Amino acid sequence: MLVIALTGNYGMGKSFVLALFQQLGAVVLDADEIVRSLLSGREAVGKIRALLGETVFSENGRVNRDRLAELVFRNDSLRRSLEDILHPQVFERIDSFLAAHGKKGMVVIVEVPLLFERGYENRFDRTITVFTDDETALRRLEAKGIEREKASLRLKTQLPIEEKKRRADFLIDNRGTPQETEAQVKPLYKKLREEANDGNHKRTRKSQ
Repeated sequence: MLVIALTGNYGMGKSFVLALFQQLGAVVLDADEIVRSLLSGREAVGKIRALLGETVFSENGRVNRDRLAELVFRNDSLRRSLEDILHPQVFERIDSFLAAHGKKGMVVIVEVPLLFERGYENRFDRTITVFTDDETALRRLEAKGIEREKASLRLKTQLPIEEKKRRADFLIDNRGTPQETEAQVKPLYKKLREEANDGNHKRTRKSQ
């Protein structure tokens, strides 16, 4: 089994690339999806309420993700504290899935937006960075109805994409058409399948 982290910056196409890998046969996990699930769980909700009070909760008692984002993306300390609440639980779920379902030859790709920001790369055998330039990312986010100011603010909380490119094992250039991106993903998946079946090229993963 080869466990790979897929990262990149906001609006650069991580989820699109993850879906391409899934179509080719990879087992995929999305850390953001796990976070969404955790935000309705008792443990995380209790800790978030203790950290932020009632301001990020709707009248029905659920976490209001828009209010939460608005608050933490303007306050580095609060954002870090929120990550410290959620990330250990995210990795617990990932590790449980791998323990239950992992098998020889499997390629597992996990989308981890803050892979390098939080030093999680050593949890994985390989890393992939999906990239565009910031302006392309902002235009695509605007096309989805996301305000440029909010998108730009979130981008500024992440490492520069050039740094993520430098630190990754593999790169996917998503500045072009979907077909051009797919043409990069297919041969990379073939290579990863070969590595997974070989089993001799894995880096030693660490739990953190």
